[in-house]
Amino acid sequence: MKFINTIKNIWKIEELKNRILVTLGLLLVYRFGAQVVLPGIDASQLSNLASQTDGGLLGLLNAFTGGAFSNASVFALGIMPYISASIVVQLMGIAIPYLQKLQKEGESGRRKINQITRWLTIAITLVQGPGYIYNLFATLPQQAFLLGDTVTFVASAVVILTTGTIFAMWLGEKITDKGIGNGISLLIMVGIIATLPQAFIQEFASRVFESNGGLIMILIELVIWFAIILASVMLVMAVRQIPVQYARRTASGGYEKNVFGSRQYIPLKLNASGVMPIIFAQAIMFIPAAVAGLSDSDAAQGVTAAFSDIFGFWYNVVFALLIIVFTYFYTAITVPTNKMADDLKRSGGFIPGIRPGTETAEFLDRIMSQITLPGSIFLALIAVFPAVVVQLLGLQQGWALFFGGTSLLIMVGVAIDTMQQVNSYLLNRHYDGLMKTGKNRKAVA
Repeated sequence: MKFINTIKNIWKIEELKNRILVTLGLLLVYRFGAQVVLPGIDASQLSNLASQTDGGLLGLLNAFTGGAFSNASVFALGIMPYISASIVVQLMGIAIPYLQKLQKEGESGRRKINQITRWLTIAITLVQGPGYIYNLFATLPQQAFLLGDTVTFVASAVVILTTGTIFAMWLGEKITDKGIGNGISLLIMVGIIATLPQAFIQEFASRVFESNGGLIMILIELVIWFAIILASVMLVMAVRQIPVQYARRTASGGYEKNVFGSRQYIPLKLNASGVMPIIFAQAIMFIPAAVAGLSDSDAAQGVTAAFSDIFGFWYNVVFALLIIVFTYFYTAITVPTNKMADDLKRSGGFIPGIRPGTETAEFLDRIMSQITLPGSIFLALIAVFPAVVVQLLGLQQGWALFFGGTSLLIMVGVAIDTMQQVNSYLLNRHYDGLMKTGKNRKAVA
């Protein structure tokens, strides 16, 4: 009943209702585009491409694009080139003074950085587009290409793929501005969720109709799935609260000695880097197989086989180690403990028992190092859990992808972020929030 009342309250807030409708409409446009096949390709000949993306790295990429990759869609590359460009720009901001200057310029600097990211997205798409087209030539039968492997077809297809990525990026930005939630993240989440029903149906058919465990195994899998979702929520939400004390100001603007104001907290997240370490690690994991594929030796073929199987033992061991390393790296560049200490000192705040300034920065840095270790290990365990359930329970690979890794963490993180935004709208109008309990209050006009 409370859930129904919450939905009614959401619908009473005109601005929130309009934002939700805009978001749903733009997401519908994105999903429609994922079904539009590239001009010049016979859609009835795409079965080979679908079988190629049933598992492995291509299966993971297909999940992120919501099946657009296996559909040879105009959105086949999805939003991933934009994500890659954003990561590159963010890393370049550490070393390039010009980008560092833009980061300090506020809104104008942010707009310039966004423009640089867009141009880099186009450049990345122009590189990835021909690679995707030539993969189609290698996978699909010759009769699938109505125009043949002509320069005209390749050039037009690359332009369309680039346009599709830019249009998807535009949809994401519009959702962020006019809708609810982070648009880019929502596009990725919707793409992942789009493959969920088919993956579950395949797993259900395998268990029930092929006498491979029956309904009891489906029930066990669902219990494990909800448990790992709960663990992912705990990882995303967990924080270490550092108490902060503020001196009380006098009427003249100074500080009263030995008189303390209200106590507040600095929330340091257990997993401050989010899913970025997994994305970095997965990008690195493409390299060994690609390099080894250049050689025909038995050792090289073994490396290619080991690092092409995302559910294999050695792949996941290296993957987990890379995630731990990148978690420390990304946390170090995204959590500015020195800046936090300086801001705290300027505002008249201090951590009880710690001197303001350098000692505070060292204390925060030490705390971040302590909580990053369990956070990185927990993140690595969730990332490799799909391989665990495949080996122990024999799950279908498409269904196993939802038991951890980037897919599940993106779904959980985006869902929590969107709920928090809806929650703030409800609380601002004096309604119960999605994440709060209590009696409903009359809305303020």
